[in-house]
Amino acid sequence: MKRIFFAMTVAFIATSADACGPDTDCVLGDRHYRIAMPEDHDGATPVGAIVFAHGYRGSAHGVMRNMFMRRLVSDMGLALIAGKSLDKDWALPNSPSHFDSDGQQEIAYFEAVLTDATERFAIDRDRMMMTGFSAGGMMVWNLACAKPDLFAGFAPISGTFWLEPPATCATPVTSVIHIHGDADKTVPLDGRAIRHTRQGAVDQSLSMYAQQGDFAAAEHVTFGDLRCESKENATGEVLEFCLFEGGHSFRVAFLKHAWDRLKAAGRL
Repeated sequence: MKRIFFAMTVAFIATSADACGPDTDCVLGDRHYRIAMPEDHDGATPVGAIVFAHGYRGSAHGVMRNMFMRRLVSDMGLALIAGKSLDKDWALPNSPSHFDSDGQQEIAYFEAVLTDATERFAIDRDRMMMTGFSAGGMMVWNLACAKPDLFAGFAPISGTFWLEPPATCATPVTSVIHIHGDADKTVPLDGRAIRHTRQGAVDQSLSMYAQQGDFAAAEHVTFGDLRCESKENATGEVLEFCLFEGGHSFRVAFLKHAWDRLKAAGRL
């Protein structure tokens, strides 16, 4: 009887240690992420996912505390996955605290997150969008350039490359929906100096990516208060640049806009 009780106790402890979700870390070595499946999900039906990179000094815990985001993503029938930087910021090339980084540490982290999440949960690997705000938007641009096949599409919000965009990106490129405030002073469209480096100019990133992906001339379209320039290439990928009136701010509706645009393009 004691042996049976001991075995049951060990099994329970192992299961509890493996469990994770919106309120508990999914541990990956010295890193972690958090995940919220759609409300009333049956635990078996594969769903798409939005992966979110937090801003400077943010956290996966903080992302999950945004109940408006949680509700929106759940109502879309999607999982929300929140990443966490190793320290207070993402280790990106030319950034103030990680100037000499090549970004590979963070790329490997997100690869591990996707592998772990799709093994633990019913996630459709082909229906995943990477997004993030501010410093998280910078993380998104670096992933889009280095690993375009990692996600079905990318949606950087109010963030771009540090200093300047890379000379080249991995090809074939994928779809990018960039959203930015036209009066942003924290991450200005033209960039700004910070310590020994500077934030890059958004138009340089867009121009580099348009050239890399051979995107056609822009079509001007409006979605509510988003004023967008939308480009498409021969393979059906889209490059969209959307401005809204305002500064350095985030709205959960941006996530739905980006997802809908990628879906309309046949990426999701």
